[in-house]
Amino acid sequence: MKDTHKHQGLRNQLVKTIIQKGITDKNVLDAIAKVPRHLFMDSGFVDFAYQDKAFPIAAEQTISQPYTVAFQSELLKAKSGDKILEIGTGSGYQAAVLIEMGVKVYTIERQQELFKKTKLFLPKIGYKPKKMIFGDGYLGLPEDAPFDGIIVTAGAPYVPKPLLSQLKIGGRLVIPVGDDIQIMTLFIRTGEKDFEKHELGEFRFVPLLKKKN
Repeated sequence: MKDTHKHQGLRNQLVKTIIQKGITDKNVLDAIAKVPRHLFMDSGFVDFAYQDKAFPIAAEQTISQPYTVAFQSELLKAKSGDKILEIGTGSGYQAAVLIEMGVKVYTIERQQELFKKTKLFLPKIGYKPKKMIFGDGYLGLPEDAPFDGIIVTAGAPYVPKPLLSQLKIGGRLVIPVGDDIQIMTLFIRTGEKDFEKHELGEFRFVPLLKKKN
């Protein structure tokens, strides 16, 4: 569980790569530079930790590509102190980046194995979500709503209505929508029933799973 100068150097390289791909938000870049991504991966993959690629983790899931994490985080436009709901905790890497940005993270995971592992792991390396629950991401977290932002880290075949309803006015939902290939979609809540929708290019995510196991 070491984080060395070498790792920091590799992170700085990763940040340069992400800047070249168009990420400009300083808070996001600073967070990527600080979060020790290698600790989130099986030891066999440590050498790959700072390549801009997704890698397999437990329960047939992946740790997202750093650029994708940065892209989604930038779309949230989250400020320190904001309440953000994350659907799909996974390895915990995206949550750690958001916590590093100073936001209050509420996160839901529906893979039991991954949930147990990440719930123990995140606080161990200094990242404590406000709330982490095992549950169905399609339902969101009504008891803690409304949120300043909601981020979905898996491909959703459609946009779950509860997530839209749990946004504050002015809040942002960042969600990859589609089956095999997803379109990164941003919804901004502009009124009680009004949403602005933006489509921002193709991505590939693991599917957002429905039923709890």
